[in-house]
Amino acid sequence: MITIIAGPCQHESLEHSLEIAQHCKDVCSKYNAEYIFKASFDKANRSSMQGKRGVGMSRTMMDFIEIKKQLGVKLLTDVHTEGHVSRVRNVVDVIQIPAFLCRQTDLLQAACATDCIVNIKKGQFLAPWDMNGILSKTEGAKEVWITERGTSFGYNTLVVDFTGLDYMLSNYNTPVVLDATHSVQKPGGLGGSSGGNRDYVPGLCRAASALGIRNFFIEVHPDPDNAPSDGPNMLKLEDFDRVVGEIHEYSYTNTG
Repeated sequence: MITIIAGPCQHESLEHSLEIAQHCKDVCSKYNAEYIFKASFDKANRSSMQGKRGVGMSRTMMDFIEIKKQLGVKLLTDVHTEGHVSRVRNVVDVIQIPAFLCRQTDLLQAACATDCIVNIKKGQFLAPWDMNGILSKTEGAKEVWITERGTSFGYNTLVVDFTGLDYMLSNYNTPVVLDATHSVQKPGGLGGSSGGNRDYVPGLCRAASALGIRNFFIEVHPDPDNAPSDGPNMLKLEDFDRVVGEIHEYSYTNTG
């Protein structure tokens, strides 16, 4: 089965996230894909002090409980400290370790000590085989996923290495996820803010589907050009159906 993790970069309000989650749930149901809603309570790694960070832990967790109550969807959020783990563990189904924190032993072990799935974003600075050391820190975890979100290629550029994805599929006994939207970022850049190009997201998803990836992370927004963060690389909500449909088509066309 295909799994789609989708939602806005930041949780902006209950109404906003409910709109996105309902649409994504309906689309995934149409294509018989598992759906997991994602949103961040705090974007702690913004490029500058002027960047909006989010509505905070308490508000987000209260709204997450309501989203799960109304829609019955699974939830994912990212954490930055062991204290965050203790506060989200009873609300979300998947705890995500950000790419820049993927080698933080105490954070990893705290997440793995919960009953949640642990999704580890592979750092932009790591080779696929470097995940061996990180996975060695996850003993006792309910389940662990590895997420590819692009590899640094010089300044302000990321690339997706499909040989690396193939390596991880072949060598790790864990689900591999493609983060298609962060992979098209232009990190940092002039003025200290990240750019990107969402036009490349559908192609990356088709290629990964053909390779054998069955799990996808896609940030979506009704109006990404006016989103508080990651707007240039977030997919327009209206395009979500087409992209998931292509993932479904390419996945099952290339099965067996």
